[in-house]
Amino acid sequence: MSQPTNSNGQYVRRVTLPSGRQIEVVYFEPLAAEAAGQAATPAKEPDVDLSVCPDCDRDLVYPVDWEEASPTHWEVELRCPNCEWNEIGTYDQATVDRFDEHLDLGTDAMVKDLRRLVQANMEAEADRFAAALEAGAILPEDF
Repeated sequence: MSQPTNSNGQYVRRVTLPSGRQIEVVYFEPLAAEAAGQAATPAKEPDVDLSVCPDCDRDLVYPVDWEEASPTHWEVELRCPNCEWNEIGTYDQATVDRFDEHLDLGTDAMVKDLRRLVQANMEAEADRFAAALEAGAILPEDF
């Protein structure tokens, strides 16, 4: 959200990064000049799903790098690990926000899977240890 421009053409905008961290960016040029610069930069259509690879149609695309291109758009470098497709494009804030939410959901799913895997591995290890104790395969000298 931008604050009004002062007499020097300076304004402050709070930006939420794809990681969720918020920063304040101070601009020293008038909003009109920024809008004119944005008109010269072609933007991607707003309904683009950045998580889907346009080459292999897999839902694996992730951001490699990103930076603010204007007050309303981000320049994002994307990569697909399945087919090695990559692209740098400029996307509006709503598209980047949807992509960030999708990435957050994927992270949550991976963390849940990791926790289940760790739990299963610990249970299997405890069962093997208990079986070794019962079989007399572990002696006090082993410690």
